[in-house]
Amino acid sequence: MISFHDFGLVAPITRALAQENYLTPTPIQRDAIPLVRAGRDLIGIAQTGTGKTAAFALPILDRLAARPRPLENKTCRVLVLSPTRELSGQILDSFRAYGRHLRLASALAIGGVPMGRQVRALISGVDVLVATPGRLIDLVRSNALRLDRVEVLVLDEADRMLDMGFIHDIRAIVAKLPATRQTLLLSATMPREVAALAGDMLCDPARVAVTPVASTAERISQRIVHTDRAAKPALLAELLKAEKIDRALVFTRTKHGADKVVRGLGRAGIAAQAIHGNKSQSQRERVLADFRAGRVRTLVATDIAARGIDVDGISHVINYDLPNIPESYVHRIGRTARAGAEGVAISFCDAEEAAFLRDIEKLIRTAIPATDRRSQRPVQSATPARAQEAGPGRKRSRQGRRDRHEHVANLIPAASGGDIASLPFMQRRADRSARRAAASR
Repeated sequence: MISFHDFGLVAPITRALAQENYLTPTPIQRDAIPLVRAGRDLIGIAQTGTGKTAAFALPILDRLAARPRPLENKTCRVLVLSPTRELSGQILDSFRAYGRHLRLASALAIGGVPMGRQVRALISGVDVLVATPGRLIDLVRSNALRLDRVEVLVLDEADRMLDMGFIHDIRAIVAKLPATRQTLLLSATMPREVAALAGDMLCDPARVAVTPVASTAERISQRIVHTDRAAKPALLAELLKAEKIDRALVFTRTKHGADKVVRGLGRAGIAAQAIHGNKSQSQRERVLADFRAGRVRTLVATDIAARGIDVDGISHVINYDLPNIPESYVHRIGRTARAGAEGVAISFCDAEEAAFLRDIEKLIRTAIPATDRRSQRPVQSATPARAQEAGPGRKRSRQGRRDRHEHVANLIPAASGGDIASLPFMQRRADRSARRAAASR
């Protein structure tokens, strides 16, 4: 079995790895490190949580240690681009941990915080700069940074950066880099857009794919719960109380939706916090710190956190809203079952999200086991049962009302015996029917 010593990394790095209790490389590390050390451009495809950061950080640090050179003002030797502030901070932390015994300068350039400190950190130049694309563009435009001395470019989570609309920023950044450089592109999925970007930017790249494209971790138990949109708040609260949960990460599609879910959980007596793009960087860091420390067990997030949260012990990922981009499902559930652990991914699906579910199942090439919230019966299709049973027009509307009545019946106190006929609105309906029958006679 291969060990990190077999790579021939410089002694200060292997000493740091021993202190981090890194013994055996993961598949992406085993395959990628020798290629990057040899100077090859690289396309690395692997799920989140498989050790991609060390796969590029270790050989880059080894290169910097073996080829020292004086730093130039307002430059960097290595540029790492990532889609989110949180992920950028974690990447820099990894570089600093693995390179703790090397005398290297590093800096972080992200939005959401004043730019002054970042400008000052770059005055004398750095070996490693980790940045989000938008803030990097700002630094270049303000003449605080030059990119003509970059030796290695890393695009981490490239598919997510394209999903977030950074393609033009990335191309503008690449246009300012030296033509002769090493380029590494890391991604969890490989849609056509990422493949096209790789074709434009990389030179004869080696390809490392340790898992099938867009696959989901085998250690994640996945299931779908078909439900009405109106039933989701009560269903989430019920689920969080019933499941044995260490930490739960709940995903919504919108920032407003995340805040609304937190308020609803609060009314149900469940403490939760939200993290999304409208939060300041200090707020986001404070919420993440509480989540990591276990002071808050439920974190509600938008997709900004799908790749930016690397927290041990997330036992459950709950998709309150299914993502409208199928690749995002892979990234979301990849927040659990990390570092060899097992995890659970539960997704709510209402009638309007049935098409999203079909796209997800097509991407991951498997049908996700599903139940219907109203009946708890297994269902065979990605289309909710009510959409299958209902006919066009008025029939669908009547079926929808019956579904809502059944949901209310699921929530009534046990004293009623769950008998929907005993509910007031059903009694009123029976009374109206009796009156109409009497009038017709």
